[in-house]
Amino acid sequence: MGFFASINGEIVPLEEARVPVLDNGFLFGDSVYEVLRTYGGRPFESGRHFRRMRASADRLGIAIPVSDTEMLDRIRALLTRAGDVESYVRIVVTRGVGDSSYDSREIVGPTVVMIQKQLTVPPERHYSEGVRVCVVDTRRNHPQSLDPAIKSSNLLNNILALREARARGAEEPVLSNLEGFIAEGASTNVFVVKDGALLTPPLSTGILGGITREVLLELAESLGIPRRETALERGDLLAADEAFLSSTTREVMPIRQVDDTPVGDGHPGPVTRRILEAFRAYAPAHCD
Repeated sequence: MGFFASINGEIVPLEEARVPVLDNGFLFGDSVYEVLRTYGGRPFESGRHFRRMRASADRLGIAIPVSDTEMLDRIRALLTRAGDVESYVRIVVTRGVGDSSYDSREIVGPTVVMIQKQLTVPPERHYSEGVRVCVVDTRRNHPQSLDPAIKSSNLLNNILALREARARGAEEPVLSNLEGFIAEGASTNVFVVKDGALLTPPLSTGILGGITREVLLELAESLGIPRRETALERGDLLAADEAFLSSTTREVMPIRQVDDTPVGDGHPGPVTRRILEAFRAYAPAHCD
């Protein structure tokens, strides 16, 4: 039991893990990452996560030197060494070690890091009662400045938004894009339920395509719940019958209140509960 890391395939206790200070991931956030969780000790939807990580790396011109099979083997070895019932695993692939400049011609890499820790699940009341969110002033980066399809370790935009939300007493921020449309949370996707239909912002609003978001859209179709990717404004969130957040670690988390306005009757609604139940049935059967 404990926290461990894998550095280019070598597993060490987390406190002994080292990455050179000249690594571009440390210096510039020049890296991509994925967060996986386990169900029954097995990583959930690793294939989808690996596919997205490789797509992110391709956009940065980073060639990941480890196959999906080897990546999964490394995760399994890390989980076995840790021995936790359930785990959080963060995979970081950096461009490698350079000379403290933006010039990538002499970089030695990439560096592949995996960090494991015991999974901490949100309090049950977050699911039974819902959480408060706020629409923050911090805006999502414009796609022409930073491609939202790149899940990079440069997360200052997210950190600033979360600091603003927590200062206002909210569990999670909701960021808008520069045009004023709802985009996403700091580490979540946003869903709205209106008249029985499931609505979520399209990727074109400048958001990352969440793995859980992708699964939920598929589940909604199988459940016969109408779903649509459509531009949403703050008013749509305030007028929603139900709303929830989604992410790897939060699964489907009901939104109780937006700023000072209750969502619906202020309690998790039937569509949200149905989707959460379906997701929790789906997840253990889709682990590797």
